[in-house]
Amino acid sequence: MADILVPMIAVPLILFMIFVAPIWVIMHYRSKRKIGQGLSADELQNLQQLAQQAEQMRERIKTLEAILDADAPTWRDRK
Repeated sequence: MADILVPMIAVPLILFMIFVAPIWVIMHYRSKRKIGQGLSADELQNLQQLAQQAEQMRERIKTLEAILDADAPTWRDRK
């Protein structure tokens, strides 16, 4: 029984250590390095553009709420 159990555990473990573990470690540290580098110039530009669009949307929402407050004062009470 022990002669069969040891290879059944050892073979998958050895295969894991040879193939999966090195790739796992490489990918882990690659992602850590990428996170540590911060945003690229393109990503920063996209972030700034999204922030500007969010501010424009905020202003539009304020305008729409003001119009709704004038036309239908009880619109906020509706669910």
